[in-house]
Amino acid sequence: MAWGLMQAIASVRQVLVLVVVAMFLAVGLNPLVERLMRWRVKRPYAVGLVALGVLAIFGGFIAAIIPPLITQTTELVSSIPGQLARLQQNQRVQRLDEEYHFIEGLRNALASRNLAEQVFGGVLGVGRFVFGSVFSTITVLILTLYFLGSFPHIKQYAYRLAPQSRRERVRLLGDEILAGVGGYVNGILLVASIAGLSTFIFVTIIGLDYAVALAITVALSALIPLVGATLGAVIVTVVALFDSPGKALACLIFFVIYQQIENYLISPRIMKRSINVPPGVTIVAALAGGTMLGFTGALIAIPTAAALLLIIREVVIPRQEAA
Repeated sequence: MAWGLMQAIASVRQVLVLVVVAMFLAVGLNPLVERLMRWRVKRPYAVGLVALGVLAIFGGFIAAIIPPLITQTTELVSSIPGQLARLQQNQRVQRLDEEYHFIEGLRNALASRNLAEQVFGGVLGVGRFVFGSVFSTITVLILTLYFLGSFPHIKQYAYRLAPQSRRERVRLLGDEILAGVGGYVNGILLVASIAGLSTFIFVTIIGLDYAVALAITVALSALIPLVGATLGAVIVTVVALFDSPGKALACLIFFVIYQQIENYLISPRIMKRSINVPPGVTIVAALAGGTMLGFTGALIAIPTAAALLLIIREVVIPRQEAA
């Protein structure tokens, strides 16, 4: 029975991941609904307004970003051989290339006819990837709106699973956890948006190509705990290096300064309403979540760990002290 249960869970793992992501997004959007309700807007209408806002933002993002993103990404990929040729003219790079021959290897790999097949698994693989991504996105949006509309009922039924004598305590802890998770979801999305916008402005100022593609890359990387900011900075700096060492150095300086501003000014102000997690627990939770569920696991691992810490602090430890 245990083996059969594990096989059943493994077979619906992707669906469970979509459900968890939708639930976290619903928890993050619920504060907006409650704010509208404080303005005497009934919950169905508040959910409808938030849903329209989400759909408008999503549709505007697709309409404004995807066409230039596809164009600039295509130009970026097609320009890499020429950029490698220019980079090879640098004396220091020439010395390294004479020893390791890495530029010629990259050029041969990029010129290979089987590159697309190797990366995406052929045309069928590309089609499957695109269809799966669109289907997953639509599924998450629908589930998010459903959970958002049924949020009070879901909480009520969940709290009723607790014994009557402890239900009020469970309700207080649950509301505190949900408020913290909602603050975390809103905060990390806002921090990622600021990082992407700042990168777009800076890349445009220094005249680096592919500003939209690089800004979106930095914003998406910022969602990854611990290493996301560094990963986005490395990608932009490497792309700038293909243009000129001066622009690469400017990007490196910009990201070092921006990370200090984000770590000490932006994130503390935005994430102050979120639940706090010790640094050691953050690292362990992100690594464990990333190992089990990839990017999604790393994203939800920190608020999950914070919720468990809150339960341990408020329930387990007082019970042990009273024993």
